[in-house]
Amino acid sequence: MLSPWSQLFPISSFHLGFTTFSPSPASIDEHHVISVRLADSPLGIYKITRSLTHEVVCPPPSLHPSSDDPQLAWQARYPKGSCSPKTEIPGGFGFYLGGPKEIVSLLEGAKEAVFGYRVMFEKGWEWVKGGKLPGIYGGIGDIAYRCSGGRQNDRCKCFDVRFMWRRDGQGEIYAYLPINETNTNALLAVPPCSKANPDYGISVGIGAWIFGSGVWTTIAQRVQLNDIGRADGELQLWINGECVIHAKGLIFREDEASHIKGMHFQTFFGGHESDWASPKDQHAWFSDVSGAVIR
Repeated sequence: MLSPWSQLFPISSFHLGFTTFSPSPASIDEHHVISVRLADSPLGIYKITRSLTHEVVCPPPSLHPSSDDPQLAWQARYPKGSCSPKTEIPGGFGFYLGGPKEIVSLLEGAKEAVFGYRVMFEKGWEWVKGGKLPGIYGGIGDIAYRCSGGRQNDRCKCFDVRFMWRRDGQGEIYAYLPINETNTNALLAVPPCSKANPDYGISVGIGAWIFGSGVWTTIAQRVQLNDIGRADGELQLWINGECVIHAKGLIFREDEASHIKGMHFQTFFGGHESDWASPKDQHAWFSDVSGAVIR
């Protein structure tokens, strides 16, 4: 099995990276990676959903313990009956993450980047219909925060490619990209199954991987922005070091001012309706937050 380091950075080279994982000092120096604490300020966290918390805790042991298992993690709480943060019983947490200031500065002119983390759902987790997980986002200025929740305005100026778990732990990319036939056709062609959701994002690669409960899953996601006027963008995903989705021929932007900003670090059950809600109090843990500017 690949090391967590290789799973978080499944690329041959990059310009500069960061991680809250604790590899050897030699790995940090060799790969030009900034070691960062799992904390808001060092990770450039902002626009926090104030009604929810992301406490740093010692996570419970995995069902398959390893010496590389995280010792610290953000804990997400999903109370019984909770779903979207806008509902009566909110659950999970939400914020935006840019990384250390050196990364944020490089992202403004970057064409390609990778971001990742590890997640563990508690033993006996009940998946219900599904829920959201963090993924890369970007766009122009504050418009970049508008690619979620079914928004249609200014979709050509932002992108958001979070993840979802579905029934029985099936995974997917939940993609909000500029609305055009090129993107729709490219995303719907991703196996094993992809679907357009009226008024919402496109469910990409449903079932391309399966989440487990009580074990750590490593997610690494790469976005390559398109050249303006061309459909040459790429969206790639690795789960535990294995590439499970690689979509090409995409349009992430129509303006040079649109760029990768970091991760939309959000999780909750839903959907917004009660049939999406968590059936009991549940917890998940997020750790080893990482990212790199490739070029």
